[in-house]
Amino acid sequence: MLRKLVLGLGVLVFGAGLLLLAVSPADAFPPLLFGALLLLGTLFERWRYKQPRAAGTARGVATGERFVDTETGALMEVWYDAATGERTYVKVADKP
Repeated sequence: MLRKLVLGLGVLVFGAGLLLLAVSPADAFPPLLFGALLLLGTLFERWRYKQPRAAGTARGVATGERFVDTETGALMEVWYDAATGERTYVKVADKP
């Protein structure tokens, strides 16, 4: 929900910047930049911070690294895929 709101806000601000570009090019830079940063940052966040996978769907090998996810309180384990360099976070069990 929040992601959609931020994307919508980014589109509106970027669109306002495009309209300002036709009227006053000197004033168009701040909204164009802010709108582009909102859009790109939100889209980058989805790609960079992926949701944890289930234990059966992780590829690679377990690294032995474990941590407690601060949002869910679940115990997470890190898996590493040497072919792609991808690190995957797998839920191990509920916090003891």
